[in-house]
Amino acid sequence: MASVKRKGILERLEAGEVIIGDGGYTMQLERRGYVKAGHWTPEAAVEHPEAVRQLHREFLRAGADVMQTYTFYSSDDKLDLSGNAPNVTCQQINEAGCDLAREVANEGGALVLAGVSQTPIYRDRSSEAQVKAIVKKQLGVFLRKDVDFLIAEYFASVEEAVWAVEVLVTSGKPVASTLCITPTGDHAGVSPAECAVRLVKAGAQMVGVNCHVDPTQCLQTVKLMKGGLDAAGLKAHLMIQPLGFHCPDAAAAGYIGLPEFPFGTSNTAGVQVVQPAGIAQCTLRDEAHNAGIPLHRAAALGSVAYHIRAIAEELAPERGVLPPASQKHGLWGSALEGSSKPYVKARASRAHWETLKPASGRPLCPSLSIPDA
Repeated sequence: MASVKRKGILERLEAGEVIIGDGGYTMQLERRGYVKAGHWTPEAAVEHPEAVRQLHREFLRAGADVMQTYTFYSSDDKLDLSGNAPNVTCQQINEAGCDLAREVANEGGALVLAGVSQTPIYRDRSSEAQVKAIVKKQLGVFLRKDVDFLIAEYFASVEEAVWAVEVLVTSGKPVASTLCITPTGDHAGVSPAECAVRLVKAGAQMVGVNCHVDPTQCLQTVKLMKGGLDAAGLKAHLMIQPLGFHCPDAAAAGYIGLPEFPFGTSNTAGVQVVQPAGIAQCTLRDEAHNAGIPLHRAAALGSVAYHIRAIAEELAPERGVLPPASQKHGLWGSALEGSSKPYVKARASRAHWETLKPASGRPLCPSLSIPDA
């Protein structure tokens, strides 16, 4: 599919635009019965393209500027582990993921972002050459499909992320990289500040964190990354990809160490889903703006269209537009003003939703979980 010429990601960021990405695919598709739990591989791009296409459209309608290809964990070694090979090949997934993202992006003028992620063979201490060969194979598809920019995401080790970035930058396209780390650093104990420096020196123009912790912890980590870049005299655009649910109790392993993972990560199981207002508070006019973080995207796990809409609503003054998904919802719940119930009508204000302290709703639920580790 031919791409439509539009301003590139770096051009938009350097002009001061705030970019909103899409939300989570794997968790939503697994909950809807399209993706195998456990390995979370993206076979749905080939087996159920209509499901992936629908999610893309939900995020686009909610206000996303970027459609990310559903190519998470689409490497040969991961597909072998999941039991999906040889019925579905990684090349088929990568090609279908690019086509679906481009199809929907063209419906709303969005950019297409293609991603690679951590590899199982790295954990087995495979060589740099082996890891880079996997990334290069995926990159070949992305170049043939002419995606707009690239990301190395969900890396627990900055060493492996750097290897991936070094391959992606050979494309000549803009490159982002996000790590699934906490303020304590990566799995080898490398600090967020040093991680950011290494990624930028490898060639990444956008760096940040993604989907092991919630918005608050993501922002803390990215602030440390920005501090490291400032101290080293390096420049990069910063981004966060937070979870769509709160997990302040998560340790260094993030939410996957909680006993609720993976089927209880919702407010029905005591892990509170992030309110739209909670996501919005991590956007431009709050701490993220002061920390110089202009690129935002919801997480690869747990976030849904209303999280994206909340970000788009909060940033409407800067962006000059509200997404069509806000017409029935209203900014900060203003649609509730028409309710016939006085107590619901009273909640039609920013003050109510911004100061809300949600509870789990379960009488015997503890306030925090205990990580397995």
